[in-house]
Amino acid sequence: MKRGLPVLVMALALAACASTPPLAGSGPGRTTAGDAAAMDSQRDIILAVANPLQPPPIHAGSSVLGYAPSRYYGAGQQAASTLAALRQRYAFSELAGWPIKALKLYCIVLQPPPGTSRDSLLQALAADRRVQLAQPLHDFAVYAQSAAGGHAYNDPYVGLQRGFIETEAARAHRYSEGRGVRVAVVDTGVDLAHPDLEGRIHDAHNLVDDDAAAFDRDSHGTEVAGVIAAVGDNHLGIVGIAPQAELSVYKACWYPPAPNAGARCNSFTLAKALAAIIDTDDRIINLSLGGPADPLLDLLLVQILQQGRIVVAAIPPEGNLAGFPDSTPGVLLVRMSGPSTAPPGVLSAPGNDILTTQPEGGYDFTSGPSMAAPHVSGMAALLLSLAPRLDVRAIRDLLLRSSRLSGGVLQVNAAAAVTELRGTPQAAR
Repeated sequence: MKRGLPVLVMALALAACASTPPLAGSGPGRTTAGDAAAMDSQRDIILAVANPLQPPPIHAGSSVLGYAPSRYYGAGQQAASTLAALRQRYAFSELAGWPIKALKLYCIVLQPPPGTSRDSLLQALAADRRVQLAQPLHDFAVYAQSAAGGHAYNDPYVGLQRGFIETEAARAHRYSEGRGVRVAVVDTGVDLAHPDLEGRIHDAHNLVDDDAAAFDRDSHGTEVAGVIAAVGDNHLGIVGIAPQAELSVYKACWYPPAPNAGARCNSFTLAKALAAIIDTDDRIINLSLGGPADPLLDLLLVQILQQGRIVVAAIPPEGNLAGFPDSTPGVLLVRMSGPSTAPPGVLSAPGNDILTTQPEGGYDFTSGPSMAAPHVSGMAALLLSLAPRLDVRAIRDLLLRSSRLSGGVLQVNAAAAVTELRGTPQAAR
């Protein structure tokens, strides 16, 4: 929840966005505007077939590279033939399709034919040897909540940044500001022209629709981005936990038209985001969202973790760790700090009344586990900037070990973590 302050009513001029990279779509095979939001998680299915993309023997009428006709962008002939046969056998309607090169799969979102239940079609597809994966299309949600001795920064609102102060980030910045580390924000869109994010956004991708204006108006992703990497010492607003880190923005979530509705995502948009990250230099992935267990998303997350990337995920307010992404081993789990004891291995970070960036160049307070996760993503960037070879276990153990009491609550402490790391041989690597 957000609550405005009179001091924040003052308008701030928007920074020029000439240096901001243009939004990138998901390629020629992307869905048209609004398709992702129009999908029905109570009806639709995600289906995956093998897509090896191996060049076949050249003969008359063949594709030299083994690609199928344009109906299936990025699909090889084997995948296209399999999908055509499955469509004829089960009479489903295809809503969207996309390749996942890292898993050698081609996925489609399909709608069962009239008179066929989703459960019965899933059962039939699961028994079909041509099918690599068949699962329900799941819905996910961001974890926002409604509500009520270091460097002396010149940013006017830094004294109101509860999380920044409690984690002693300014002291940590004497030694690291996250330079050279890129953080992927998988979320809603972000205000790319926000003056406190100027120069911090490396690239941006809209995996939901083609609405650039809505991308810039999205609040949740803008809030997360500000907590991680808002610019310091620019005489504006706030300071991020890692103000020299770079951000890659992947819009996989959107706001439904209902008043005050929270942002939503689904298996389709999240899978496209995770698949895109596999081919990048993004070192940290922030997931301030969650939902049910999802086999396809789990496969992609495992691939990302095997690449040595750090995945930071907010756990839901009720603490259920059985869904995506919290149930995947190796994910760095974060809860909003509170009086109760955190589950074993789960980090506690500030998440209540967090002052951060808002669309249209603004600032406001917001609360929820969604704000706790980016504090940890920012701290991971501080640590990786000093010691690039740190793995997720080392980062988790260091942040747990260096947690400190603040206001009677045990939570992560950027200054303590950076200070401890600087005293180890790893910091010199």
